[in-house]
Amino acid sequence: TGKLDSVVNSGVRKKSNVPSMNNMSKCKPSLDKIQAARGKFLPDILGPDLDVVFCGINPGLYSAAVGCHFARPGNRFWKALHDSGFTDELLEPSAQQRLLAYGCGLTNLVPRATAAASDLSRDELRQGRDDLSRKIGEVQPRCVAVLGIGAYRTAFRQRKSALGLQEETLAGVRLWVLPNPSGLNAHYQLPEFARLFKELRVAIQKWGKQGNERMQPKGL
Repeated sequence: TGKLDSVVNSGVRKKSNVPSMNNMSKCKPSLDKIQAARGKFLPDILGPDLDVVFCGINPGLYSAAVGCHFARPGNRFWKALHDSGFTDELLEPSAQQRLLAYGCGLTNLVPRATAAASDLSRDELRQGRDDLSRKIGEVQPRCVAVLGIGAYRTAFRQRKSALGLQEETLAGVRLWVLPNPSGLNAHYQLPEFARLFKELRVAIQKWGKQGNERMQPKGL
């Protein structure tokens, strides 16, 4: 049994020193601030020795306004991470840097914030694929998980791709596709996200004992 499995199966959840949901709600940006976030970038959360880099399509205006990935209320990303066992605590978006301790990173195909992913052009998505390849070539995680099957098909020119492990690689790194966790994606509910994220976690564990160790938070 790996360390991560021991944490998940124990039923014990460590307390987090990040802001509570109530505190986060008090930091809700104004409508003017959200609209002013159009075109802004979010910094990548990347580092060495990562098990997986989760790649969103592009930041939404709400996330760009608060400076945190997947921050809009209703987005299922952070809950799916927790429910699938990637993290043993439910992290707030403001604690995104803590993902590195779990062997996880964050980036986007297209860096600029828009009101909707549909505002992106096909050329932007395909350029994003090339930019992502350069980033991944530098950090060399065990896997890249693209969050959004439609964006993946466009950016990678793979019109028939399905969810899960892909035949192609990116900069020599395995590619996996998950559904977009946005609250606007009504095709999947949280239990389905948790199941699909867990399939990725289990696959990473199978790819090497070292991955098991990295996915245990450091110093906890």
